[in-house]
Amino acid sequence: MPTAPRIELDSAGPAAVDGRHIRALTFQSVRLEYLRQVLSRASLAAAGSRALVIGSGRGLLARGLAQLGFEVVAADPSPAATALALDADDGLGITYLTTPAEELDLPDGSFDLLYCADTLEITERPDAVLAEAARVLRPGGAFVYDTVNRTPVSRLIYLGAFQAFPGTRIMPRGRYAAHRLRRPAELAEALDRAGLSAKDVSAFRPRDVRSLVRATRGRRRGTLTDEQLPELVDMVLEPEGSPVVTYLGHAVHRA
Repeated sequence: MPTAPRIELDSAGPAAVDGRHIRALTFQSVRLEYLRQVLSRASLAAAGSRALVIGSGRGLLARGLAQLGFEVVAADPSPAATALALDADDGLGITYLTTPAEELDLPDGSFDLLYCADTLEITERPDAVLAEAARVLRPGGAFVYDTVNRTPVSRLIYLGAFQAFPGTRIMPRGRYAAHRLRRPAELAEALDRAGLSAKDVSAFRPRDVRSLVRATRGRRRGTLTDEQLPELVDMVLEPEGSPVVTYLGHAVHRA
């Protein structure tokens, strides 16, 4: 049976990075699938375009965008995450920055696409994150995000399973809080305040929720490797569904 290092969550620093990487691995396929749909609707070609990934973690999504043809900047507030992203870099020309989403040290209007990952559900200042996103996007640029709805089921999973229950815990306690989980309508209002016009929302979920439980427990115990997680969990988009836990969305920067 394949083994991987057990996840230890009581030390500072690497704990959050491990949990975020598990999330990034399982979300990668639906993130890229949804991104391709947005690019098609926006008639945005990757070649010759610049993309920024906020909350880039170990750089998995940034590498996916670079492989599509974007010139990519990957920004994350964690120096540990940036170091791991640099270690995993495979020569795609990505620029890695350590900077908070609320205060990006980047020029105005310098990106055609911005993807906000692992950020909107943890920040205490969503308006600041969205204002910075709008500032660095060119007029007509696309803002894409995924986040967590505020429902009884999402609280059970994110506040309970992912950070409180010993057998399935992959995040440090306190990373998620109910008031930081936001419903799609609340986020649409915040986008509008930032000058970003919301276009659509798509729910996504594991094809079989039991697979997520098995994967989380297996990775927590060290009986599953990171590479096994995406196939085991198998996330699927539900464009017509009402988001129960997680959802993707996109908006356009108004001129």
